[in-house]
Amino acid sequence: MTAQHEPEPARHAPDALDAEAVARLSGAILPLRRALVRLARTDVRLPELPDSQVELLRALPPGAVRPPGELASELGLSRPAVSNLLKALEADGLITRHVAETNRRYVDVQASKRAVRRLARFDRASAKRLAEAARELSSGEREALVAALPALEHLRDAVRAVSAAQRAEH
Repeated sequence: MTAQHEPEPARHAPDALDAEAVARLSGAILPLRRALVRLARTDVRLPELPDSQVELLRALPPGAVRPPGELASELGLSRPAVSNLLKALEADGLITRHVAETNRRYVDVQASKRAVRRLARFDRASAKRLAEAARELSSGEREALVAALPALEHLRDAVRAVSAAQRAEH
């Protein structure tokens, strides 16, 4: 006679994360990101760039031309803050400004080839270091990370949506 296995009880996802889960998630994501950035910058000998400058450059993918006001809105920053970031990035040769084709009184911004190359080098170094670290995990842990990716991406998008809604209220 073969043993009958009782099915495992269905696990119900909580309606919300409890405080401990939120703290653990935050405590894992933020230090992981900082450590990965530090490793990648060291690997490719990139100068320190404030996160706000990196975030602005990421809003300018290769070939994209955008007005500063649009960048400010997307990033949730004031126009003067974006203007200051753009001045610093322009001084470092990481962005170029062009008179807008639609209205000569406005300026459009584009990431320079130097910025695109720098971000690509950083992304390659970051991916390499993340892959190296992931090899230290068990196969089950790696599978769990891959399975969690859609939820993490959705969480990222939800946080961005909450942020955008908050900016719209103010």
